[in-house]
This record gives sequence, structure tokens and C-alpha cells, in this order.
Amino acid sequence: MDTSPSGIIGQSASLREVFRLLGKVAPTDSTVLVTGESGTGKELLVRALHQQSSRRDKPFVPINCGAIPKDLLESELFGHEKGAFTHALRTRQGRFEMADSGTIFLDEIGEMDTGLQVKILRVIQEKEIERVGGNGCKKVDVRIVAATNRDLEQEVEAGRFREDLFYRLNVIPIHLPPLRDRGGDVALLADHFLSAFSRKNGRKKPSFSPEARLALEHYTWPGNVRELENIMERLAILCETDLVSLKDLPRKILEQAGDVLALPPVPDTAAAQLAASDQPLLPAGKADFVWPTLADLARYNLNLKDFLDTLEERLLLEALASAAGVKNQAAELLGIKRTTLIEKLRKRKLE
Repeated sequence: MDTSPSGIIGQSASLREVFRLLGKVAPTDSTVLVTGESGTGKELLVRALHQQSSRRDKPFVPINCGAIPKDLLESELFGHEKGAFTHALRTRQGRFEMADSGTIFLDEIGEMDTGLQVKILRVIQEKEIERVGGNGCKKVDVRIVAATNRDLEQEVEAGRFREDLFYRLNVIPIHLPPLRDRGGDVALLADHFLSAFSRKNGRKKPSFSPEARLALEHYTWPGNVRELENIMERLAILCETDLVSLKDLPRKILEQAGDVLALPPVPDTAAAQLAASDQPLLPAGKADFVWPTLADLARYNLNLKDFLDTLEERLLLEALASAAGVKNQAAELLGIKRTTLIEKLRKRKLE
């Protein structure tokens, strides 16, 4: 998502739970396994995890285990000595050494060869690596965060992934929900991306017709946030009016939506949040804003202090996630001073 502002955007109940877990896990050194379909924003989440950790000033080193040929991946991870293999003309550091004192992100770890999985397990257990062609071990201090779009438990059952490595990685599991399960976040993200791409192209941001918005909300988004972003970039360039209508949307969205006028409206985000959670949530958009009432407090067995504490903590975590852990930016999003933000985080033990 380098063409759009960074950070995970959304206010659905499932994503709020991700933000809550992120705030708890980030300050620790525990190994984290992030799961989710392609395009859900796993790398954004991992970067936010690093930025909110005590290692934020140290290296963050990502590597896509599925994008590098199997016979080269070991060298990429652990480095090699000069002459270790053909074309090894010089000694070279691997990603684990580069990430020393910081975080290494093993993306698409489900694609890794089982032989190499054994060596990853050793790194986790012994905190040391051995270069290809080397004859000694080197200690490394890295936090390991892995991600995959595969179901690793099924991969273990099928014999394609080591059970012992799975349990070593799965200390703290975080699942990013697919966009189709995030309710009103589709409209929120569509507005965000369309606004960003319109600014980039020097154009006025068009609005969505009610029918077009409804069709977007009912589409299942197999490519998740990445697919939505790409379509919004296309609309920002190709839409010729100030209104995005049905005729501007891709055929696949229209075919899935069918008779848009017959579709039921997507449930209000705030109502869905309240039904799914034991904590109330205020929607962000002014047009949709619903003031909480005493009946809401009674419904969830909260007093005023508990409600305000819940609301403040949720906004603090969301601002941090949206700003990828950068406190100056998070404070700006909240409209408070950085020192005030830090004080609130410390008070809640989120620092």
C-alpha cells in the first residue's frame, strides 16, 4: 500500500479486537503468528507491531519466504561464507544478522521447505544461526514475527509443516479478518482510498451514489483490501463525473450484486459492534453518529467511568495502529499533545 497512507483503517468489531491485541502484544518480545487471507494487510500489522515495541529504533527486516527460490532462501536467511557455493564470491550477511536487536518478519512462512523449517526452529530455540558454508554459530537477538495465508494446522496434518515449529511460532496468534467480514469498513476504506488517489491525481474526489455504495458493500472482495484499493485507484482516474454510479463499477461487482435495489442495507456499523461486543463503540462518521444513552450503559452493565475508559482506550489503540506506532502522528490524529498521549498510554500500561 505504498501509494496510500499507511496504517490499518477500520472500526468493525473484529478489527477492534485486533487493535486491542496489538496493544497488548507489541511491548513484549513474544513470537507472533499473523494469519489472514492475501490482501488483508498482514505486513501493515507487523510493521505496527514493530513500531510499538521496545525494538522500534532497531532494524525491521522482512523477507517473503514464498518469493525466493528454495535453494536460495537458506542463504538469504542465514547468510553464507565466501566459496560456500557457485557464485558465492564474498561473505554475505543473512536477514537474521541484519535484524539483530530488531524484528525479522517471515512472510508467507507456510511456503517454506520442511528442511529449512528445522533450521528456523533451531534459531527460535537456541537464538543462534549458522551461515551456509560456515563452521561456527553466531548468536542473534531477534524478535520473530511470521505470517501466512495458509491454515498451518491443516498443513501440519498434511505433513507439509512441522508441528513443533507451528507451536513455537503460534505463541501469540493474531488473525486479520477478511474484508467481507468487516461490515461497514468497506465504505470507510473506499472513501479513504478514493480521497487519497483523487488528491494524488489532482482531481476532486467523487461521491458514491447510494446504489454504487450498496454494491460495494455487498461484494465479497476475494482480493480483500488490496483489491478495494486497486479499484478505488481506477475510479479516481477513470470516473468522469462527480458521482460514482453503478456504470463506473467493474462488471464482477455488478454481477455479484445482482439487483442492487433489492439488496438489504448493510447493518449499521455501530449497531453491529454493540451486538457483537460487550463494549460499546462510537462510529467515526458525523453523518452516522449516534450518541450513547443511559439505556446503552444499562444494557452493557457499565457505569460512566467504565464507558469513557473503554472509549478512550479504543481510540488510543486505533490511533496508534493508524499511525504505525508513531506517537507524534497518533497524537495529531487524536488532537492532543504527544506528552498527553504518552501519559495516557502509561496510565493504561499500553506504553
